[in-house]
Amino acid sequence: MPSEPLILAFDTSAAHCAAALLRGDRIVASCVEPMSRGQAERLMPLLEEVLSSEQCSWRDLSAIGVGIGPGNFTGIRISVSAARGLALGLGIPAIGVSGFDALAVLDSDALPAIRAPRDQVYVSQPDMEPALIQLDQAKSLGTLMFNDNPKAQVCAIARVAAQRRLTKTEAPAPLYIRPADAAPSKDQPPMLLDG
Repeated sequence: MPSEPLILAFDTSAAHCAAALLRGDRIVASCVEPMSRGQAERLMPLLEEVLSSEQCSWRDLSAIGVGIGPGNFTGIRISVSAARGLALGLGIPAIGVSGFDALAVLDSDALPAIRAPRDQVYVSQPDMEPALIQLDQAKSLGTLMFNDNPKAQVCAIARVAAQRRLTKTEAPAPLYIRPADAAPSKDQPPMLLDG
């Protein structure tokens, strides 16, 4: 009898570093560490800890699930680049899962809503492009399912990745809905001297 697929999922799209390990249809390990900074340094050790808690190694994985946002720009890039690198190195698929898709697993009757700065939320309404809107406006759209439980969300990412793992998917890519707050410098670059 073939062994059950093992999916490692992780997410750093908000102020946390979260991971879950799904064996077959059971979450066998999960961990969430709240942090506003330091996800890049903490992610790989956290993943190692989650794997070793179940006496698993990287080579045991069938696929990787990764949260692609929307959310924190730097956090999203950390997870997506880690997932793509691991998938390439291990020869397994990396499956990007939006926060909207993960929240829909948790409550299919509510509108997925991902908190953003300045009293705004990202929402994904049926048959419409995801948008960044004011919280008050979002509340007028109906019952909202917020991303306030990172453990439930990373477990949902693992479940969605397991469903999609046998389907041909593109490499994970960040889901950005608004432009970055940072902008390139308007200063003239220094003149290079030949010499």
